[in-house]
Amino acid sequence: MCLAAFTPYSAPAWAAEVQVAVAANFAEPLKAVAAVLEKTTEHKVVPIVGATGKLYAQIKHGAPFEVLLSADQTTPEKLAAEGLAQPGSRFTYATGKLVLWSADPKKVDAQGAVLQSPSLRKVAYANPKTAPYGAATIEAIAALGLNDALAAKLVQGESIGQAYTFVASGNADVGFVAMSQVLEGGRLKSGSMWVLPGKLYRPIQQDAVLLNKGAQNPAALALLQLLKSERIKDLIRSYGYAL
Repeated sequence: MCLAAFTPYSAPAWAAEVQVAVAANFAEPLKAVAAVLEKTTEHKVVPIVGATGKLYAQIKHGAPFEVLLSADQTTPEKLAAEGLAQPGSRFTYATGKLVLWSADPKKVDAQGAVLQSPSLRKVAYANPKTAPYGAATIEAIAALGLNDALAAKLVQGESIGQAYTFVASGNADVGFVAMSQVLEGGRLKSGSMWVLPGKLYRPIQQDAVLLNKGAQNPAALALLQLLKSERIKDLIRSYGYAL
């Protein structure tokens, strides 16, 4: 896969920067996308990582973000309806997958039976009010019939990034995180995981949108065009996303 071959523009007369508000699950993939953007256009990405709900609140309060890479479709749609994003600029760049992950390579089995183990102490997840992956977790737990069994064991992070940190640091035995956080080059980086069946939660369709502050920024326009390219779609798939 030769990503450097993608050339959406010839090198610009001047390089620009784009401030990108990005959902925590897409932080690592964005680094790879940004590297391609800089190599092919000289434009640079300045990422601001957080839970989608918190990023939305910051945008509403005037944060200078120019592109939003959300973890849902609702937030970009709301921003467009509220006049804070460019009409017609919204598109789905990825569909996320929820996994149960542990830093221990022997902890999580292929069916997720560990969730019913009496020895399980803490289970991390993201705030369902601000993080779409957290909302998907609540749906999945209910679908599995484990609300009562896990109620006292759940540890909530502000974002899917913090949920991952809880597990990686050993403060939680397992955690519901994004597949993109635990894959590298299409393979599990470390630990053990169970990919939750998609029927357990509504699809996590993630939309990008051009915010008004980036409407005239060539770096913002170049980034969004790059995200639509077939080669970048292959890169995104390598992090476990569906397209």
